[in-house]
Amino acid sequence: MTVRRLPGLLALPVLAALLAGCGIRSTEVPTDFGPAPSRVRCSLADPGRATQSGTGVPVQVFLLCGSSLVAVDRSVPVPDGAAGAERRVLVAQGLLDQLAQSPSAAEKEAGYTTDVRGGVTVSGPGPDDPDDALRLSAAPGSLTSYALAQVVCTLSDSAATEGDGSVVLGGPGTQPPRRYACTSGVRNRPGSSEPPSSEVTGG
Repeated sequence: MTVRRLPGLLALPVLAALLAGCGIRSTEVPTDFGPAPSRVRCSLADPGRATQSGTGVPVQVFLLCGSSLVAVDRSVPVPDGAAGAERRVLVAQGLLDQLAQSPSAAEKEAGYTTDVRGGVTVSGPGPDDPDDALRLSAAPGSLTSYALAQVVCTLSDSAATEGDGSVVLGGPGTQPPRRYACTSGVRNRPGSSEPPSSEVTGG
């Protein structure tokens, strides 16, 4: 009986060693998670697009990417000699035109989009408006929440406004304009957090 069981007893240490060895070697097996992403979403350097308008005023416009607004560099043409209210309106119109343009192929690949439609024009304040007011050819309330967020955040920190994070916007009618603010909530959630606004009066 003892002689027949001896090979089995001798096999136990060998089996244990093999099991232990397998455990050690398993930590050395490389894991392949696939190639690294070729482009970081919503992170794009495209200096050629920023200067596509030739000489002009360097600006930033806010495009949609993912669920937030992301600033990208642009330039808008402003004639030499333009100053004061005329220059503000020219810059504002240039910014709206940039927002309405379809993103470049590289920007689309990185996930950029825009909800601002072409054809919207801008003019200076009406007779009873504050001096810094801008009147759009479309009522701000008629824009989608995404488009309004893009317009407000783009204009509020530009040469078209006072640069205090807000912009006074009105529509084509006689309704008093409203002061819209670009907040962190608007930039982070443009679809669900509309720009806060308050009515303003006085020229």
